[in-house]
Amino acid sequence: MTLDPIDQRLGAHVAADELLGLAWLVDDSNTVATGAIGHLDAARTTPVRTDTIFRISSMTKPLTAVAASILIEDGVIDPAEPVDRLLPELADRQVLTHPAAEITDTVAARRPITIDDLLTFRLGWGMDFTDFSPKPFTAACAELGLGAGPPTPAEMPPPDIWLARLGTLPLQFQPGERWLYHVGSAILGILIARAAGTPLSQFLSERVLDPLDMPDTGFSVAPGQLDRFGPHFVQIDGERVVFDPVDGQWISPPVFEGGGDGLVSTLADFHRFARMLSGGGELDGTRILSERSVAAITTNHLTAEQIARGGPEPDGSAGWGYGVGVQLTDRPDGPRAGAYGWAGGLGSSWTNDGPVTAILLTNQMWNSAGPLPVFATFEQILGERSRLSGGV
Repeated sequence: MTLDPIDQRLGAHVAADELLGLAWLVDDSNTVATGAIGHLDAARTTPVRTDTIFRISSMTKPLTAVAASILIEDGVIDPAEPVDRLLPELADRQVLTHPAAEITDTVAARRPITIDDLLTFRLGWGMDFTDFSPKPFTAACAELGLGAGPPTPAEMPPPDIWLARLGTLPLQFQPGERWLYHVGSAILGILIARAAGTPLSQFLSERVLDPLDMPDTGFSVAPGQLDRFGPHFVQIDGERVVFDPVDGQWISPPVFEGGGDGLVSTLADFHRFARMLSGGGELDGTRILSERSVAAITTNHLTAEQIARGGPEPDGSAGWGYGVGVQLTDRPDGPRAGAYGWAGGLGSSWTNDGPVTAILLTNQMWNSAGPLPVFATFEQILGERSRLSGGV
């Protein structure tokens, strides 16, 4: 089978003005191909490069899960233990009688939140992909300044204050009952910092980023690297506008280091992270995790009922491991069962599918309908490469 050049297929989306620019990488274990298309700026004067630094948003979640898994291996935390020891703000939970109930209409939680609940997004707080209707709980979160929607690290309160405010609210569901998106990673980042006795950024650097040689990944962009960074865009009413300027939210370390959505990275950096996982926790002779821990991260933990009630994919084709989505069925035109990875709402995606790793980074946020069409094209390319590789 002869594939169209990847640049040509992805470039068609840039040429159609769907987005301004992107960078991509496909590694089929035999060859690593990369490309950069389009521009960083609306004036189209600065080209995207393969070493451009992008906001990776929710692709932060897998790195946070790896950091927590390191602490589990170190014996510092146990996935089965309640979070109460490290996060006393979350002890003695109350739970809404119904997701749309008033904040005061609650019952006692049947059990404490565990660290495993944070890792698997079953703690009882988070985004319900099946119901985005306004609710008293959503309004209460907004009133407390807890943050919602696209990441806004410059506007979040310090972690201890954020957690204390969150702790005044009841859970939306009983611990262990439902898969709900995002909040588990944000809380997990705070737990990691407290367990390690260092800021999340420092622990990530010392135990993940530096050992893997990922110099361009972090919660802010170094001033000397801003020439490789650009503004980020969003489409509003058919008009492309700046969501975050080059000297905006990521120009300096944030007050809140978001374990769910705060990092920037590059193709090369994230490729090394992806290779570490596909290598069973080891890369170039450096071991980050045991194979057993990698299996725990990349294996689905959700029950069939939890997936049916609202898992990572509306069609039930994917479950959730620790910080990653896990494909449960073969997609007709995309990844196969067993593939894992995740995407970011600011316009990024990563998948490990057998021996194939695919990464797409863009400078435009998803719209309200979901990923831009370029991501479907990239998923097709991944599916074709995975099948051609003959991997399992």
